[in-house]
This record gives sequence, structure tokens and C-alpha cells, in this order.
Amino acid sequence: MTPVLRTTDHHVELTHVLPAAPAASDPLPQLRYETQPHSGPGATRCLSHPPALTLRGIPVMCSACRARRDWLLINHGRNVWVRCRCSNQWLEPEISRADFDSMIAIPDGTTYPSVEQGLIALGFDGAFAGTYLE
Repeated sequence: MTPVLRTTDHHVELTHVLPAAPAASDPLPQLRYETQPHSGPGATRCLSHPPALTLRGIPVMCSACRARRDWLLINHGRNVWVRCRCSNQWLEPEISRADFDSMIAIPDGTTYPSVEQGLIALGFDGAFAGTYLE
């Protein structure tokens, strides 16, 4: 099962499922496999975007709290979602995976056990609703 992000209107509990481990009797290769960062088409990646975001000349604004900056961009497969600190998120068809990749200069490589735990750690779970963090 691959985690699929949904808009806030259709809240779904997301969990990250590891691909099948290589068959081996030696526990050391198994440990190396389990501790590798997740990559590839099934990976979910996040990118903090503190400044205002403008798409086709129109500033992005949260429909729930009217925030105009401090976004989290979430990429899974070809799709990119924009998430606000109030926990409102939406699929943004104007941002392609190529656009997302071009915004990542040096990824920090932090890996979280699930998407939900990553959102909590990054402060996009609704706890900082109405707040801009800089």
C-alpha cells in the first residue's frame, strides 16, 4: 500500500509502508536495508516554503485561515500538495514534480516513520494555526 495524500476535506490516516525487505539470513544487510532513507516513486517528500507562493501571478492563500506564506509542499509521485500551518491542505495542479525538484537545493535528508509524524515534527499539524514561523 502506498501512502496517498488527500485534501483536508477527506482526512485519511497516512502511514508509510516499507517495501519488501531482501531475503537474507544475515541480520546486518537487513539492518542496512531498514535504515536507508526512502527514495523512488513511492517516497513522500516535504519541502518547507516560508515565503509567499505565487502561481501564474496569483498569490496562494489558505482557504481556511487566509494565510499567505509559510507553506509545506508535499510531493508524492507526480502530485504536489500545499499544506498550511492550520493543517488545511490541497492538491496543487500548478506545481509539477519537476517544479518541486527544482526548489530542492540541498535536501536535509530527515526521514520520519510516517507522513503524520513528519507533519507534527515540522509544525504543520494545526498546532501553529495562525502563526508564521521564521
